[in-house]
Amino acid sequence: MIGNLEPEESVMAQGHWLGHLSIALQKLGWEGSDDIAVEVGGVAVTGTATNTNGNPKWSKPFGTVTYQNDAFIVIKNRSRNPFVPSQPNPDLKQAHSYEKQ
Repeated sequence: MIGNLEPEESVMAQGHWLGHLSIALQKLGWEGSDDIAVEVGGVAVTGTATNTNGNPKWSKPFGTVTYQNDAFIVIKNRSRNPFVPSQPNPDLKQAHSYEKQ
């Protein structure tokens, strides 16, 4: 229905999003043999040591991971990550001569 802001039952059905993910991976041409990494973004990690007598609500232990409300998932295909090291520019001329001492 046009103008309806309520989610459709078919979209909210359990596992339905896996079909959308599968279709997206097929469109990208990814294969089952590819090296896939799944990572979570939008997190906060406590990076400083806190006072042991501090209130745990405000001073979380060192290394505590907190997932933000807008956290997201990143799916990386390491097999198709083009790694090309930088090459020197042959047209680049240095301004001063280089002499070994």
